[in-house]
Amino acid sequence: MVSNTRLYGAAIAFVSGLYSLWSASTASRMMTSSWLMGALGVVVLVHGALLLTDYANRLGTTSGQLMIVYAVVMLLNQALLGTGMMDDGSSMGMNNGMGGSGMTAGMGWDAGMVALAVLMLASGLIMTRNGSMNTASSGM
Repeated sequence: MVSNTRLYGAAIAFVSGLYSLWSASTASRMMTSSWLMGALGVVVLVHGALLLTDYANRLGTTSGQLMIVYAVVMLLNQALLGTGMMDDGSSMGMNNGMGGSGMTAGMGWDAGMVALAVLMLASGLIMTRNGSMNTASSGM
C-alpha cells in the first residue's frame, strides 16, 4: 500500500505538473520560461506517477530532494518573471503599453504557480524528513 506521504507528494506533483503544462501552453509565444515550465511539468508528472509505484521505494529521500529542486526552479522562474528578467511570452510586458512593474501590472509572475511551488517545497521537506519512502499506510 502507498504511504500517505507518497500520496500527498503525488497529488501535489500531479496538480503542479498539470498547472505548469497548462501555463506553458497558454503563452502566446513559447519563450524560455514557457519551455522551462512545460519541460518541468512533464518531469513533475512522471515523478508523481512514480510515487504511486514500488519504484518510489528505491528513490528513498531522493524523491523529496527532487521535489525541493522542482520547487526552487519554479520559484526562481517566477521571481525572474516578476522582476522582468525573463519574458513569459504573454506579449504584455512593460514595454507594450501597460506600464508599471511586472508585479503590479499582473504581468509575468503567477501567484498560483508560486503557491504550488511553496506547497511542493513543503512536500519535499516532509518527504526528505521522513527518511525512506516506506510503503506503510501511515506516513505523515
